[in-house]
Amino acid sequence: MSRKAIEQAPAGSAGQSRSARVGMLTAGAVVAVETIWLALALPGAALVSDLGALIVAGWAALACVGAARRHPRPLRRFWLLLAATMLLSLAGRALWTAQRLAGQELPHTLPVGLIFTASLLTGTVAVLCALTAPRTSLGRALALLDGVIVGLALIPIGWLLLFRNVALADLHEPLRHAGLLYPLLDLMQLTVLVVVIGPGRPIWRPLTLLGASLTIRAVADAMYVSWMAAGTYQTGTLVDVLWPLSYLLIGAATLLPAPQRCHQGEEAGEAPLPPWWRVTLPYLPVGGVIAAALLARDISGHSPLPVFLALLALLAALAVRQILAANENLRLVGRLRQLAYVDQLTGLPNRLAFIRRLRSALGGAQPVAVLLLDLDGFKQVNDRFGHTTGDNLLTGLSSRMRGAVADDGMIARVGGDEFAVLLTGPAATPEGLAERLLASLRPSAGEEVVGVHPSASIGIAEYGPQHESYTDLLRDADIAMYAAKAAGKSAYRRCTPALRESAVSRAELIADLRRAVDEQQLHLEFQPIVDLATGTVRSAEALVRWRHPRLGTLTPGRFLPLAEETGLILPIDRWVIHEACRAAATWQDRVPAATVAVNIVASHLRRPDLIATVTEATAGAGLAPRALTLELTESALIEGSAAVLDRLSQLRELGIRIAIDDFGTGYSSLSYLHRIPATELKIDRSFVARLSEDTRAYATVEMVTRLAGAYGLGVVAEGVETERQHDAVAAIGCVQGQGYRYGRPTALDELRTVLARSAPATVADVAESDLTLT
Repeated sequence: MSRKAIEQAPAGSAGQSRSARVGMLTAGAVVAVETIWLALALPGAALVSDLGALIVAGWAALACVGAARRHPRPLRRFWLLLAATMLLSLAGRALWTAQRLAGQELPHTLPVGLIFTASLLTGTVAVLCALTAPRTSLGRALALLDGVIVGLALIPIGWLLLFRNVALADLHEPLRHAGLLYPLLDLMQLTVLVVVIGPGRPIWRPLTLLGASLTIRAVADAMYVSWMAAGTYQTGTLVDVLWPLSYLLIGAATLLPAPQRCHQGEEAGEAPLPPWWRVTLPYLPVGGVIAAALLARDISGHSPLPVFLALLALLAALAVRQILAANENLRLVGRLRQLAYVDQLTGLPNRLAFIRRLRSALGGAQPVAVLLLDLDGFKQVNDRFGHTTGDNLLTGLSSRMRGAVADDGMIARVGGDEFAVLLTGPAATPEGLAERLLASLRPSAGEEVVGVHPSASIGIAEYGPQHESYTDLLRDADIAMYAAKAAGKSAYRRCTPALRESAVSRAELIADLRRAVDEQQLHLEFQPIVDLATGTVRSAEALVRWRHPRLGTLTPGRFLPLAEETGLILPIDRWVIHEACRAAATWQDRVPAATVAVNIVASHLRRPDLIATVTEATAGAGLAPRALTLELTESALIEGSAAVLDRLSQLRELGIRIAIDDFGTGYSSLSYLHRIPATELKIDRSFVARLSEDTRAYATVEMVTRLAGAYGLGVVAEGVETERQHDAVAAIGCVQGQGYRYGRPTALDELRTVLARSAPATVADVAESDLTLT
């Protein structure tokens, strides 16, 4: 679109809006003038009423055409059908007026009746095309049937109240009898509108005006029929104002703005449940129909022919509706079954369907095996690329796995990134199918995108005498799957008695670990960190040990990974921080320069209560914050968010030291050293161990030492065990060292003895240490 067109668009829209308002005011003035004219019974009242209806109907038709041009495509059919309805009303009224002026008092001719009936049909179709109308053909058919049923049910009632008095009027022409059906057709259309508006949906405002228009027209037609039956109707009375007023409301509806979201396919959610009155709407008049049919019987005991025919038509409509409702119920049952047993993302059977099939298979005579498959690294895909990419990946991978399984078994999605395969009979071996599944997940040429095609770990379990139920079989498959992950991923493992026993032991160890803190089974050992130049103990790292009542003393490598998996690491970390601060406070009076170092995990670093934990621990022990060093792994710091970095800055403002542990083993980056308020780097033991025979390791340690000096950071070489390693790190320029060369982890009493033998630190030493490590 050109700039000129863009600039002119608002002016055009404003012009259309102004023109519509002027038309509305003009049509309203016509209705007002007609009302006054007829109320005062001025001359030519019949002609004025006809002209008023013609003018307003013509304006309403033009207004609907304009609305169809202004509104989005999904609404155009609605407005065009309303325009056709108004044009048919205009044509019918024009023919009525012409015939009346030609000498017919009340021209109930066939063309007039057909035109007005056609207008009712187009109006009903327009309602069924409204924004809130049912989406499906079945839904629209049910809405239309509801209106038909209500209309047919009103025929006996209408006959009882009005039609039985037809004989009192001079209504010998059949077309006049047909004209008496207009109010019933109006009520049918109004019923369809009530159904279309529907419960639980935002009401589209044009439908409210359309409902008011239909109500006014139904009242006008009912009064016309009543007076016609009594023989008292005359043209040019106030009742004639109601028809142009109904047209005016339809025109007014065109002035309302279009909804912001009007695409019929947008709503993905399920339709709300209808209220009771909506379900019973077509059946509510039935009781009145029966009573009216009985009361409308003539002296001979027979029902009038129109009443009898209406009852037959009503029964037929109710039968059709019941058939359609039954069909809809069957469709809903199928939909519910699909929701219950099918995964909506991948189209595979879900966990419930898998368990049902598994339980059924266990009752047969054929061998049964379960393969449990978990995608490796799928969480990273969601984290890096978002859940939409993850969903697309799951859909593609599930299609591949479905093809790999083929007819040999049943594959289901039983979790977020977890799938299960059920094998029954000798069609394929579990190991062969596992290899086919792994092969199907390997990226083909052109798909080698890091992190987008995760591998899988597969656990295999076959049903046997050791399994009491399907849950035991699934448990064994889960055990084998975790063994495959531990073996390096992209692998499969069969559950064996050894694996099962190991899993049981692991579960028991986790249960024991939950009681370890409360029952004071944990204790600390301390490993010295020395000044390489003087041999003075500068610090000690607190290392947690577990005195297991049955297994003896366990090292951190045995239970801390379990603690991280189960979330128990947080209370353990808090206990270690408090105990380490209390221990360090016991040597501060003799060796004030010696600090204590504590390892904390990344999950603790992300918790906002870390600051409170540290301040409570130092204050409770009476320990200066500068005497505590928190050691964090490099990867945990790199992945830290802005909140984590802010938390580290608060710790440094309190005086707490920050050490980067195992430096060089993570995703080392110079950029994060600018952001993290660290005080020292701890060179990983893997580099120190290779110093004597690996020139690259030597260069790495030397580079890290120089880097730390450039950033004003202290350096601790970890894992120094031999004299040669000590000489190497000292020659490179490392300030401090830690390892068996200087002392093994020991109890607090023994550490205090070592500290006492160490050269006492002076106030100057403390100040120098602060300058070096800060």
